Amino acid sequence: MIHVENLTRRYGDFTAVDNVSFSIGSGEVVGLLGHNGAGKTTIMKMLTGYLEPTEGRIRVDNLSIGPDTRKIQSRIGYLPENCPVWPEMTVIDFLHYQAALHGIPKADRNRAIARAISRTDLKAKATSDIQTLSRGYRQRVGVAQAILHEPDIVILDEPTNGLDPTQIHQMRALIRELSKTATVIVSTHILQEVQAVCERVLIMRAGRLVIDKRLDELRESDRVRLVTGANATPVLNEVDQLDQVEPLADGAGQRYEYRFKAREEVLPTLASKLVAANIPILALAPEHRDLERVFAEVNGEVDHG
Repeated sequence: MIHVENLTRRYGDFTAVDNVSFSIGSGEVVGLLGHNGAGKTTIMKMLTGYLEPTEGRIRVDNLSIGPDTRKIQSRIGYLPENCPVWPEMTVIDFLHYQAALHGIPKADRNRAIARAISRTDLKAKATSDIQTLSRGYRQRVGVAQAILHEPDIVILDEPTNGLDPTQIHQMRALIRELSKTATVIVSTHILQEVQAVCERVLIMRAGRLVIDKRLDELRESDRVRLVTGANATPVLNEVDQLDQVEPLADGAGQRYEYRFKAREEVLPTLASKLVAANIPILALAPEHRDLERVFAEVNGEVDHG
């Protein structure tokens, strides 16, 4: 579906996107995650053909950005971070205007607009001036214009930015609805949004793609957490299959905590040695990470204390 190869964008001496490659299959819901300034919006603009790469290639099926930009754009629905809407227009007039820009034939426009209004739950606001709408409804108008032409790729840049909790819940439901008929890319710096609606995450840091994994794979870890009621360091040093043993708690309140790398099949041997040494085992299990921890690790923000 979407293939990005060695994508780079420079502004003078500053590299905003640095040699990024990934592929996204048909029907996937992918989160593009990173701090502000990580390069997410620059990638979105290049994917949609509104910004030329300095280097690299973007393909959608057998089409390439550059020679086939217009054809690719006809297949993409795009909600920019600050979607430009005309506040003095009514919702339905704005969508008629956007339908014309999308090249939808006049005979098909009413049907396309009715469908977009229905999918974004805008019927009650169809004749309202956009300037009277809440931020949440304006975002819905932005999504409606993006899906008027029934694209098979929908790109949403910070879709929940500035929304209240109720509006965020509604936007998540809308993204799930869109994912039934399109590939969806959600660019955000908010971890909860990726966890709520995405099945895969691309994490950017300083213009580089540092993680590309499914969320269920991210939660897996080769680390083990051990909590004991006595100092277990001598026993840990005896077990050759343990690597990178890291003490986390040093015995205050008779609690010792360690993290180390080990295969799961080694744990019964370790447990037997601890029992033989009369060391109480309070916890011994593989460590599971959530997206928050992974994101913190990537950005060097983990507190191991």
